[in-house]
Amino acid sequence: MPRQLRAEQTRATIITAAADLFDRHGYERTSLSDIVEHAQVTKGALYFHFAAKEDLAHAIMELQSQASRQVTSEVDGRGCSSLEALIRITFALTRLNVEGPITRAGLRLATGGVEVRPPLRHPFTEWLELAIRKLRGAVKESDVHPDIDVHAVAHSLVCFFVGTRVGGRPLEPVGRLPRRTAEMWLLLIRGLVPVHRRPRFLTLATQLEREIGAV
Repeated sequence: MPRQLRAEQTRATIITAAADLFDRHGYERTSLSDIVEHAQVTKGALYFHFAAKEDLAHAIMELQSQASRQVTSEVDGRGCSSLEALIRITFALTRLNVEGPITRAGLRLATGGVEVRPPLRHPFTEWLELAIRKLRGAVKESDVHPDIDVHAVAHSLVCFFVGTRVGGRPLEPVGRLPRRTAEMWLLLIRGLVPVHRRPRFLTLATQLEREIGAV
């Protein structure tokens, strides 16, 4: 195997192992020795790629941010209405959380005392701007009541979305996340969407929850 490919695979193994430990035990309670043991690599291999635990945490947060932006881009490429796109993006992010530890760990690190270094942006800020943009579009498309406070709704949505993941982590299995995302949308749709437009979005939320559960 070429040396560069081996190095890339080793780096990916270290990141995945660290993400799993950060997600399960937190940043402070995870040592570099724990990561070396979990990844089954040498300390030399770890230090070749990461000079400190903080650098490893930042690499995970970068991957989480990249995954979020990719999901948003893919959904936007489908040409959905603004509200449908926002619903689909939140469920796509939920799927990422269910499928692997990197996005879960990235969010826990960003909300758990690890500094988010520029040019990386905090996921809460990125998601808040996304929600504001999509909700404004939904108002223009008449999928949301025109008199809503877009900023307040966007803030509440992101707090609900993030809080479910952060607060529910020690209480519920990760497989419960699709249900929580669906519950969030069933509440929001009934409060935001005109009655005659609700069935489409309520059906979409239920369908997307079911699709994640079937994976």
